[in-house]
Amino acid sequence: MRYSRRNLLGAGLGLAAAGVLRPRATRAAEPTFAVSPFTLGVASGYPEPNAVVLWTRLAPEPLVPGGGLPDAPVAVDWEIADDDSFRKIRRRGTAYATPDWAHSVHVEATGLTPARDYWYRFTSGGARSPVGRTRTAPAPGAAAAAAAAAAEMKLAVASCQYYEYGYYAAYRAMAGDALDLVVHVGDYIYEQRGIERARTHDASEAHTLDDYRHRYAIYKLDPDLQAAHAACPWMVASDDHEVANDYANDEGDGDVGELFLARRAAAYQAYYEHLPLPRRLVPLGAYQHLYARRAFGDLVSLSMLDGRQYRSHQACGPGPLVKPCAELYDETRTMLGAAQEAWLFDALGASRTRWNLLGQQTLFAHFDQSGEEDLRYWADGWNGYPAARTRLVDFLAERKVANPVVLSGDIHAFLVNDVNRRAQDPASPIVATELVTTSITSPARPQRDFDLWLPENPNVRLARSDARGYLRLSVRPERLHADLVAVDDVARRDSKTHVIASFDVEAGVAGVSR
Repeated sequence: MRYSRRNLLGAGLGLAAAGVLRPRATRAAEPTFAVSPFTLGVASGYPEPNAVVLWTRLAPEPLVPGGGLPDAPVAVDWEIADDDSFRKIRRRGTAYATPDWAHSVHVEATGLTPARDYWYRFTSGGARSPVGRTRTAPAPGAAAAAAAAAAEMKLAVASCQYYEYGYYAAYRAMAGDALDLVVHVGDYIYEQRGIERARTHDASEAHTLDDYRHRYAIYKLDPDLQAAHAACPWMVASDDHEVANDYANDEGDGDVGELFLARRAAAYQAYYEHLPLPRRLVPLGAYQHLYARRAFGDLVSLSMLDGRQYRSHQACGPGPLVKPCAELYDETRTMLGAAQEAWLFDALGASRTRWNLLGQQTLFAHFDQSGEEDLRYWADGWNGYPAARTRLVDFLAERKVANPVVLSGDIHAFLVNDVNRRAQDPASPIVATELVTTSITSPARPQRDFDLWLPENPNVRLARSDARGYLRLSVRPERLHADLVAVDDVARRDSKTHVIASFDVEAGVAGVSR
């Protein structure tokens, strides 16, 4: 049986209602904390010109079920200020952290001023959280246009942070970059266990809600990850390992149908509980509306996509590295699903910003991974969904969408790619640029494999699998500048970083320059 959006939404409503309506004491608990309940830090996300999401989770004992809290709501006071000393409080209020959502808090602070820094904190049971910095988006219109010559947006792109395979020195560097935004394009956690480990979390593969909550707690206890969250707002895209390896729609890791959807519901709930997502992205059972868009003045529009929940099942298996078959090119196959694809086309068609960024999970550009063999594609990425990619590329070209840049991850390597109008024809017009971040820690295929593949892919300007790190971008009206920031030694918590290469994308000019 295949599950439509309506099937999933109906199942999700039932599961959500079961959690909301089960008997519970209506009176909030009033604990006094002997140790800080803010062990998992603070975060913010999804900035708008007058609003931002503020997050924390109460968990004085984060690695035990329930986080060491009573099975009752707990009051959490919050405040957001113009200064880090909190002399001028801009907004304050009280939220209630409930056990149904792991005592997490998602505050949507409104009434803020565009394009400025704010500082926020939480208080509960006599304990006070660390202070976080956030930033609102610039407003569109005349004021932003008048200041266009001085406009700049600084962001980082991160992906694939397998806890057991290294330390988060990349996040420590990111926290010092004075960023406006972090764009995370997937694999925030790994549901699996590593084999060759730099550090271990001594936890088995995640399947249940308690399993996923425990895994997020392990990751979010890392001080460098906490520092990166506290330094600036984030926007996120969930990939496969937040649920199960290479999952596609209602299939993943050997599970199918209702069995897999139960696992997916648990994973989606834990994802929401641990990240600064707005309320409209709350999961309903096995369904979660994860795609979203934010505009940053007249300079940047950022669309975050969900390439997992609605996609067609993988073709030409067993895979995921497959020889193309007829099914691969079926015009009905989709990566985003019809509703999300229409939403994206509407957003891009209506965009009036100078740059249009797409934050999404997997390699987008054409990439033949055959080496000396016949054509081979990684079926889990967009190369496994060529009709869906063609629809998007054709739309970008025909509607002349301004300066599209795709931000991707998943492959555990830095890649800088031209996106051609006809995927297999590098002589066809360049429609977009793709910047692929390497992993924060996750291991990659050897560099010799990428060196073998490069001659078959003239649209790929650089491919480096021998570095862990992140992308650091500076976007101005006339140019997008990208630094490929690598960690010197992922096995060292105190590792330094260095830039291994830099590229520019000129506004109105197809392709990249080094």
